[in-house]
Amino acid sequence: MIECPSCRRRHEPQLICPECGAPLGAEVDCFKALGVARKLAIDLPALERAYHNLSRKIHPDRFASSPVPVRTASLTSTALLTRSYRTLRDPIARGLYWLELNGEKLAENNKQVPIELAELVFEVQEQLAELRAAAKRGGANGIAREVGSRRGELQASMDAAGGELARNFDRWDAERPDDHDDRKARDDRDVPDGPAKRALTLELKQTLSKIAYLRTLIRDVDRELESLQAT
Repeated sequence: MIECPSCRRRHEPQLICPECGAPLGAEVDCFKALGVARKLAIDLPALERAYHNLSRKIHPDRFASSPVPVRTASLTSTALLTRSYRTLRDPIARGLYWLELNGEKLAENNKQVPIELAELVFEVQEQLAELRAAAKRGGANGIAREVGSRRGELQASMDAAGGELARNFDRWDAERPDDHDDRKARDDRDVPDGPAKRALTLELKQTLSKIAYLRTLIRDVDRELESLQAT
């Protein structure tokens, strides 16, 4: 329970006091902060509407003349709301956050290249080395076209990985209870148990790891191509 800094009534931790409408300054998870069901497949327009609506209600300007505890709660709740929105609107950040909620995380520094990407990573790095060497010789146009074509392949792979992530999200949600407002249901059946949970978690980790490496490869390719154009 948390005491409202304005009306002094006590409530379950949430973003806004249900009695007086003041921000509570409570630390709650991203889903609860935005008042959305704890699901991985999210209606983004609805999420944005919820964010803007709640932002107006707790914005520090509304409480500029309030007592210090209320102003502090407003700042705390606004920061939490913004952080929650940024986390949930991005599928990759949402997936990483979901792992955290379930006591999981990607491998330290994510240094292990996914097996299915190992050959691709090697080929791209080799092409980029050739591009840099050709640029020094002043004849990089041919290899630059090849690298540009590779960039398209990487983006296609990224799009496919995004589809894998969405399907994983759907499977998580299919295993969850329908009544997200029932506290006991959330506590007892928040996520699937046993083999189902382990399989979904492993799949989520693998997909997020794949996306992280593809992002890095695309970044490296873009950086080299931009560097070439600048010379």
